[in-house]
Amino acid sequence: MASAPSSNDTDCGVGLHLPDTTRELVKILVAGPFGVGKTTLIDSVSEIRPLHTEEHLTEASVSVDDLAGVRDKTTTTVAIDFGRISLDAGIVLYLFGTPGQERFRSLWADIAHGALGALVLVDTRRIDDSFDVLGLVEESGLPYAVALNTFPDARSYTADQLRGSLDLEPGTPMVVCDARDTNSSVDALLSLVQHLIAGHAEGAGPQYGDPVTW
Repeated sequence: MASAPSSNDTDCGVGLHLPDTTRELVKILVAGPFGVGKTTLIDSVSEIRPLHTEEHLTEASVSVDDLAGVRDKTTTTVAIDFGRISLDAGIVLYLFGTPGQERFRSLWADIAHGALGALVLVDTRRIDDSFDVLGLVEESGLPYAVALNTFPDARSYTADQLRGSLDLEPGTPMVVCDARDTNSSVDALLSLVQHLIAGHAEGAGPQYGDPVTW
């Protein structure tokens, strides 16, 4: 069970230091297309005051940032979002939210360096927008889980339809998530952590205990 973030703790500076029970530091990417909810998810779970590098959208970005389905969005991440959450068994996740637009692709290698896995957020209203990000994650060799962020006007699909549309391997976790809700977001992260642990038990993927670097 994750330790729930507290606005009082972050405002007062309490809880900034790692818990005494910390055993493993794990760098995780929170990836996905523009406007899918990466910043919102990190905000909802971080036990420290999250770091954001957001800028306001301007008329100059209209030609490169497709606002279809996200017309109410007024800001965008231009470098990273950063947060931290402590899980049971002494595992602490460092969460790095990645920019979702193609023009920030050059940042990917630097942000992904040292990560053990990725949680890829998908908006089922704009499934095609997820393909580039999924391709980047797969090219990097990172294990990943998919979180379907829920939106009120999204159509309903079966799990098989969504897995087929996203071309997911049978072993890739896929969960439904509300990025605004702490428990739902924690559950999505736990699905990734359990996937990483299972892969480690099978002798595949990065090793726990490797230094976290960025």
